[in-house]
Amino acid sequence: MASSLTSLISDHNRYHKSHHLFLETCNEFQNMKNFISDRLPQILASTVNAKTHLNVFGVGSGNGELDLNILSGLHLKNPEMKVNNEVVEPNPDQLRKYKDLVSQTPGLDFIKFTWNNITADELERQWKEKKMTKKADLIFMFHMLYYVKDPEATISFFHSLLNKNGKLIISQVPDASGWAKLRTIHSKQLGCTDNLCLTTAGIKKLLDSKGLIYKSYVVPSDLDITECFLEGNERGELLLDFLTHVLHFSQSVSPQLKAKVMVSLRHVCSKESKGKVMFNCDTEVIIVE
Repeated sequence: MASSLTSLISDHNRYHKSHHLFLETCNEFQNMKNFISDRLPQILASTVNAKTHLNVFGVGSGNGELDLNILSGLHLKNPEMKVNNEVVEPNPDQLRKYKDLVSQTPGLDFIKFTWNNITADELERQWKEKKMTKKADLIFMFHMLYYVKDPEATISFFHSLLNKNGKLIISQVPDASGWAKLRTIHSKQLGCTDNLCLTTAGIKKLLDSKGLIYKSYVVPSDLDITECFLEGNERGELLLDFLTHVLHFSQSVSPQLKAKVMVSLRHVCSKESKGKVMFNCDTEVIIVE
């Protein structure tokens, strides 16, 4: 983050308020749920079919909605299966929401939860210090590699934990997404870290260098950012914070930089349809064997 700018993630309340609005406004989550229910069971068949016990890691699981969607869907296909789920989530508010969701969702008695309120980097350090030998059948890493110290090392560590036929499931933005284009154009001005600019192309390059086998699937989605262009609109300001990852973006950057970012958001990262500005929020899911 540039010296004069503050990262959005430094303010947990503002971050989660803007993230909640993003989820409410974007169809990414619903499209991911559709991908999980329609395509993922077949993709994971070689890992989970006929299994009576599944070891799972959810790394940076947030409020747990996607993880629970996957596990519930797999359980429907294989009702005898029990799951041991290691949840790794550094944000206490998100972890509390995950626990609340578990308590409010019936039919999850097939899952045993172990709660780890630590970062992926901290888990790796503890794992190595304690010389743990536990292996995993599935590891979920949804949009979390932006926030680790060394994505390559994180991928290598968690891949080393896979059982035979295990799968590492990574989601990240592809190069064609509005996120990638915005960060490519304005990374220096907005102070984006290298990790925040990491796309699936970079991840695939890492995987290729290690000779790992993977397949990828693009999940199209978009976000209505029309309110971002209404001066002083509270929802628009929250979305701008989330899109740029700059705390109080409009008040923190110069008028000249804001104007350039707004041009990029409208004309490079989005398409206009029926009077709305629709930001490209495509996600790519990489399944690593």
